[in-house]
Amino acid sequence: MHSSAPSRSRYKPRARLERAVSAWARSRQGEDRAPLTLQSRRIYILPSRAGMVAALLLLVMLLAGLNYQNSLALLLCFLLGGFALVSMYECHRTLSGLAINSALVESAFAHAQGDLLLGFQNTASAARTSLRLRVTAVAPKSFELAAHSSSLVRVHYQALARGRQRIDRLHLSSNAPLGLFRAWTWLHLPLEAVIYPAPLRLRPLPPPVGLPRRSERERRLSGEEEWAWLRPFHDSDPLRRVAWKAYARGAPLMVAHYDAPAGAQRVLGLGCLRDLPLESALSQLADWVLECERRGDSYRLELPGETVPAGHGLAHRRRCLEALALYEAR
Repeated sequence: MHSSAPSRSRYKPRARLERAVSAWARSRQGEDRAPLTLQSRRIYILPSRAGMVAALLLLVMLLAGLNYQNSLALLLCFLLGGFALVSMYECHRTLSGLAINSALVESAFAHAQGDLLLGFQNTASAARTSLRLRVTAVAPKSFELAAHSSSLVRVHYQALARGRQRIDRLHLSSNAPLGLFRAWTWLHLPLEAVIYPAPLRLRPLPPPVGLPRRSERERRLSGEEEWAWLRPFHDSDPLRRVAWKAYARGAPLMVAHYDAPAGAQRVLGLGCLRDLPLESALSQLADWVLECERRGDSYRLELPGETVPAGHGLAHRRRCLEALALYEAR
């Protein structure tokens, strides 16, 4: 525990420096809009660690060649220096002129990872290699683009709390062709994700509504309800629902719970979750939405000030989850 504290403090100045440089670049470049083409003025390049070691070795070789007046050593030094300069040019060229045609962010559940989809196009006659796309605090995605080709690149982002989340910037870099230099740029695209409440499984789905009010025996005989599970007996439970056969076999007093069959319409709302905090209740509703979709039930979502009519399918699921994500946030 104590060993991690110095390492965290060691990286704080570096993180502050990165934020300051990124803010300067954002004010210099402004907001981006897809489609866009990366111009040379917004691409930054510096030697990598391998490049700095190579530069030090070339300097030592140069000093040794001058000191001993060794023409072959000087020739080799200048030749390797020329390769390094060409490598710097090629590294910069890997990003210069690269086109971003589309940018799409997909919704995600809170505290999970969502996906970003970026469409890249290479109009040059040379391939672009060793490309890396990264969102803050998430592992980068490596990819390549062949000459005169396009590709759809998927990269993850970390979803935070429910609601709307802005993806402030993307980091695009390359260290091609030799790894001696690293060229990079920041993309400030208008990407905003809707973050759903994290599903929280606390209790079974509520019973369906809208069925005729008949006796429990009639509903069970007609097939509108089916046995789902057993729960412990409470004093307020009617004796006719006690699982007497299980009790005769030595089990404790249990009560049979009857659930609606697949295809029944359900009403999901905060009314049956009054004993839970708001965020936990929204998470439970999100879990019920997913469970209804899994079972094939038609369901309606009722929130104070908003009602999503009954339905089923991916579009209905997305509409309900968005309503939960943006509840009291509009």
